[in-house]
Amino acid sequence: MKVTKYSGEIVNYEEQKLINSLKKSGADNAVAKAIVKKIEGELYEGIPSKKIYKMAFQELKSVSKAHAARYNLRSALIGLGPAGFFFEKFIAKMFKEQQFQTKTNVFLEGKCISHEIDVLLKTKNTVSMVECKFHSSQGAKTDVKVPMYILSRFNDIKNLEYRLFQPNEKISNCIIVTNNRFSTDAIQFGECSGLKMLSWNYPEGNAIKEIIDLHAVYPVTCLTTLSQSEKEKLMILDCITVKDLVQNPKILTQIELSHNRIKNVLKEANQLTTNHKL
Repeated sequence: MKVTKYSGEIVNYEEQKLINSLKKSGADNAVAKAIVKKIEGELYEGIPSKKIYKMAFQELKSVSKAHAARYNLRSALIGLGPAGFFFEKFIAKMFKEQQFQTKTNVFLEGKCISHEIDVLLKTKNTVSMVECKFHSSQGAKTDVKVPMYILSRFNDIKNLEYRLFQPNEKISNCIIVTNNRFSTDAIQFGECSGLKMLSWNYPEGNAIKEIIDLHAVYPVTCLTTLSQSEKEKLMILDCITVKDLVQNPKILTQIELSHNRIKNVLKEANQLTTNHKL
């Protein structure tokens, strides 16, 4: 049987691939196989992969909301849009969990023009600029034009001294982050040019999806017990990650949730951040 991916590509349906993706959410092997068996009767030739995902998500949600939240992670990153501002804030928090000092939306004067830097990072004596490329469609890729453009911006500021985290600091590294994937040419150009690249699935073993799970720094948009409008209200209040919510549960009263709703949201949030090492 054939499946239509987000990009429009037609591929073979792989049962084991679906089972593995469910297991990565935290579901055990028996649960994953039972879910796949249940939904396979509803599959048809050429079915969109997003429809398979939605069916699996709903079944997983009935078993464990925390597992469903992890399974929903890639869509949750898209939920940080549509403009990408909250994605930039999320990336800063993700690096902060890795013991970096961070600043967001910094304006710097380069040799030629002024620049707005999405995120600045500092670890030890090294300062890096982070440029975020947000896509609101899961099938979109960041192509080679993006690292070529960002390299020119990096070159315009890298040898200059600024007051960043302390006076007289220079930016010595550049990192490009996207919520989706890089094209092959983009990765090749980035590696050749000395740029660091970070995407949903790159570099292997230390991509966004692995970092999120390792540090339990899940975006609040992955929670299944909140509506999209409620998630947006939380993000406006600078509650970007599930950890932010756990650390400040009273914020849920600010978005006018009932006592029972608050109880359910915090139950999911605590399960997600406590039992994250899969």
